[in-house]
Amino acid sequence: MNTAVANTLAAGTAVERSEGVWAAAWRRFKSDRVGMASALVVLAFLVLIILSASGLVAKHWQQEVGVANAPPTFLGPRPPEAIGAIEVPKGPNVDLSAIDPLAPKYKEWEERAAQFKTTETVKAETLPLGGDRLGRDVLDKAIKGTEISVFVGIFAAVIATVIGTLLGAFAGFFGGKIGDFIEWVYNVFEAIPGILLIFAFAAIFPRGIVAVALILAFTGWTGLYRQVRAEFMKHGGREYVRSAEAIGASPWSRMFKHILPNISHVILVRMSLLVVGFIKSEVILSYLGLGVGVEDVSWGTMLAEAQSELILGYWWQLGAATLFMAVFVTAFSLLADAVRDALDPKLRGLD
Repeated sequence: MNTAVANTLAAGTAVERSEGVWAAAWRRFKSDRVGMASALVVLAFLVLIILSASGLVAKHWQQEVGVANAPPTFLGPRPPEAIGAIEVPKGPNVDLSAIDPLAPKYKEWEERAAQFKTTETVKAETLPLGGDRLGRDVLDKAIKGTEISVFVGIFAAVIATVIGTLLGAFAGFFGGKIGDFIEWVYNVFEAIPGILLIFAFAAIFPRGIVAVALILAFTGWTGLYRQVRAEFMKHGGREYVRSAEAIGASPWSRMFKHILPNISHVILVRMSLLVVGFIKSEVILSYLGLGVGVEDVSWGTMLAEAQSELILGYWWQLGAATLFMAVFVTAFSLLADAVRDALDPKLRGLD
């Protein structure tokens, strides 16, 4: 009888395993509609960046495909008077030399030019999102600018996050002389005004996309470091970390397998803020001539060029750069908030 009961219990009872941290986070994230929509928008931007980097789109952004300051297609072509065209009177008794002293030479020049075979490039009077002062397609520039600006923002934020997280983890977990030394390095960086520190690194590094990202990363890790250090100091004395220490877990295991997953939501939120901040910093550096080179284009260079165009009423380059930047920054911020909520340990008990 006892044997039959035991066999029945063994066959009918399944071993229940607790859901992992990342599996639970993914389940909560999928239930967040705003987070999923934001993820799709960010993914679309990343696909656009890959296509731009591979040359499949916006390959000819430097070519003058339209007339100068060509308006967007939905506005239609500009009337002749809007571009300063002069209507030349016609008639048998009109003396063109009174209007243009070179008029008698035109026929002779046309006959000479006809002797040479030339190919005239027809430039578009309108472009999808308009053209700049050289006739380059603003849409292609915005796509290419997305590639550079987003790369600078994300690459710099990742490097700054790695630096700040590692230094904060060591300083908060070990303390002692290691923590004092890292605190001294932090205070040195904090003692120098940020803009001066950026200028100092800009004078050392050669101009370029990677150089801009490194400059921003080396000057932007301090805020994350302080937050991670405080979190490691707080979690280092909690029961689950002491229990891991009691069963023989190494310091590395306690730092990166136990504490780090529980503060990952803090790091991700801070990283999202760094991405947004670094994109804005790239705009400032490019405006001051310390950002990307003249052979490249970014949202910062587009906004700098749009200043002179805006005075003349040509607003479409400013609008395109602002639209692309606003959509990406908003979607990325909402995505970071959704990921933070999914990873927040305080919300796990609400499932």
